[in-house]
Amino acid sequence: MNGAESLIRTLAMAGVEVCFANPGTTEMPLVAALDAEPRMRAVLGLFEGVCTGAADGYGRMTGQPAATLLHLGPGFANGIANLHNARRAHAPVVNLIGDQATWHLAADAPLTSDIVSLASPVSGFVRATNQASELARDGADALAAARGAPNCVATLIAPADCQWEEAGGPVPVPPSAAPQAVGADTVGATVEALRSGAPAMLLLGHDALREPGLHAAAAIAHATGAMCFSENFPARVERGGGLPAIPKLPYFPEQALEVLSKLGHLVLVGAGEPVAFFGYPDTPSRLASEGTRIHTLATPGDDAVAALEAVAEALGAPAAPRAARERPEAPEGALDPGSLGRAVAALQPDGAIVMDEAATSGVGYALVADAAPRHTVLGLTGGAIGQGLPCATGAAIACPDRRVISLQADGSGMYTLQALWTQARESLDVTTIVCANRAYRILQVELARAGIAEPGPKARALTDLGHPDLDWVALAKGLGVPAVRVDRSEDLCRELAASFSEPGPRLIEAVL
Repeated sequence: MNGAESLIRTLAMAGVEVCFANPGTTEMPLVAALDAEPRMRAVLGLFEGVCTGAADGYGRMTGQPAATLLHLGPGFANGIANLHNARRAHAPVVNLIGDQATWHLAADAPLTSDIVSLASPVSGFVRATNQASELARDGADALAAARGAPNCVATLIAPADCQWEEAGGPVPVPPSAAPQAVGADTVGATVEALRSGAPAMLLLGHDALREPGLHAAAAIAHATGAMCFSENFPARVERGGGLPAIPKLPYFPEQALEVLSKLGHLVLVGAGEPVAFFGYPDTPSRLASEGTRIHTLATPGDDAVAALEAVAEALGAPAAPRAARERPEAPEGALDPGSLGRAVAALQPDGAIVMDEAATSGVGYALVADAAPRHTVLGLTGGAIGQGLPCATGAAIACPDRRVISLQADGSGMYTLQALWTQARESLDVTTIVCANRAYRILQVELARAGIAEPGPKARALTDLGHPDLDWVALAKGLGVPAVRVDRSEDLCRELAASFSEPGPRLIEAVL
């Protein structure tokens, strides 16, 4: 058994079921090892950012790592943006990166690079193997790190000779770090803050946004009058079907500052302290006011749900009244972000997974999604666009019994449209709705916010996606996905209903 076989068998024996791959020459022994391992599915992505984004979506939905297989430093670099998002999401991912043979590194061949330096900023674990006999053990350590609390991106660099040389067999994976219990003193301090009478907010993130955390937070808010918000770009939120509706903290700093301005206490539950997404003139980086006391009830590595339940119990907080919202009716007339959102909420099937990278066009859906049937929303955690289509792909592989709806802005969709080919090849149940406003609309908003009311021709050209218009129907069909274009609400509703009733991927270009 060679090193590659020992590594792949170690991961497969420990429950890794999928490898999203874009391999090259230095990964051929690993490709052969995958070919011989029936317990691990190999999924080809035509661009490394598809592989890493798909692994992120898979990890968010299963709580277990998928592997990626990437080619040297340049191949890994193509996937870094979506690993940045995965790191912010605390998603479990195990990257396997082939490298030059150990004895060939000194030759400085054209594809040789410093992979450790590339991987470190987006990884919670990085290791370069230096002998075949250690490859399986290093892979086991990477898997244990990825599964630890909080989950992380783990990167293993496997030189080609360590893959092809003889090695021992598979090895067991060591135990992973479990979520930490929150101490009684921390719970007590939170209870005291919430009972103080001063205005308070619970800011929720990570596992606090799953169903048990939502119910506990809603009970606390109902008992104390505290506000509940989620972080602005949460990794995963359960919504709809009568679950407590938790709004997101506003994106623009002026609006967030207004929400936070009068707080006496801000309680962080699996979320970080709120900061502005960018630095603006005369706007602080940290958005909580100086007079607000900030309490950390739970970090992402803690058992946030148990901490919330302990606070609710200490407060004697009964379950909050169930929220009942009437599902929106299917809209008619011209399409805009509002009618698009109502159409999706009116028709989406129970248990859908919604990957939201619609940017400015997704506001309409966010306003009505709580009235839809029970579903899961995945967000753009790190702000690196091009996450939507790959993340939806990984979520569909993770949950083949659930329809995935990809709400996708047209500009960011062009970063990783190769994911559509993988959806077609794997026959995934993904409905992609491209919000075609034919502009980088958020940049147009930011120009106006910067005081540029009338941009010149160069500025307009750099924020406009026309001349020529993107033809998403042709692009999708060329990648094997059936597609249609609509510009009326009733046509969108008809196409959504058709997509939800049939297996396989489908794309709808919604012209706004």
